Amino acid sequence: MSAHKTLFITGISSGFGKALASAALAVGHRVIGTVRNQGAVEAFEALSPEAHAVILDVTDFARIDSVVAEIHTRYGPVDVVVNNAGYGHEGIFEESPLEDMRRQFDVNVFGAVAITKAFVPYLRERRRGHIINITSMGGTITLPGISYYCASKFALEGLSDTLSKELSPFNIFVTAVAPGSFRTDWAGRSMQRTPRSIADYDASFDPIRQAREEKSGKQLGDPQKAAQALLQLIQSDKPPAHLLLGSDALALVRDKLTQSLKEIDQWESLTRSTDS
Repeated sequence: MSAHKTLFITGISSGFGKALASAALAVGHRVIGTVRNQGAVEAFEALSPEAHAVILDVTDFARIDSVVAEIHTRYGPVDVVVNNAGYGHEGIFEESPLEDMRRQFDVNVFGAVAITKAFVPYLRERRRGHIINITSMGGTITLPGISYYCASKFALEGLSDTLSKELSPFNIFVTAVAPGSFRTDWAGRSMQRTPRSIADYDASFDPIRQAREEKSGKQLGDPQKAAQALLQLIQSDKPPAHLLLGSDALALVRDKLTQSLKEIDQWESLTRSTDS
């Protein structure tokens, strides 16, 4: 495979998508990215002759197959598919309407699934490719007040892991990339927050919400460095099924897995008691 690849990235107008698209163009890759309006198309395509944008909302499920077919007609095969589009919902479970969860899953899970489904036949036919799903450390660890978000990222982690096994016979790799806290808009303007309504949760949750808002823009993670890490990932001959980004993700996920193993050991006898 040549060093220069064609990448398809959803959500290139901000955050990881924007950083990755810019970094990929800078080293000579071709990038086809999804945006939401014509102004964003023109702004992105002005960056490089290798920058191409398509107007697509990942929840516009009826259009995705035809858009992907048109991409292959216009630009040829795609080597790397990056499902980056997503957002965070913050809200106490009891206070958050079911519709908020449906919207969270439509974007974070069903959008990624629909995009992936559209690309897999082309990748399988070529017997090569790489699908990268941007998940989160919130796909392994959990925090109060983001149950819908964590649930969506747990779902995408599970789907990615299963898909990596289904597609490995065709030399197609699937990597779930789980960032920690980065200086993106995730906790800022991109986050959807359900209004508070039940006083019982004030003491436990209000300080968490306030801390998250105050930390926004000051997180340890640098999106540009994440983009460089992703460029290294796509150059790998044998990319991993899971990749954490950020020292906070590393520490928190390691601690969660350690605690899970302790709990498994603690309840081992009850677990074994159900065998016939």
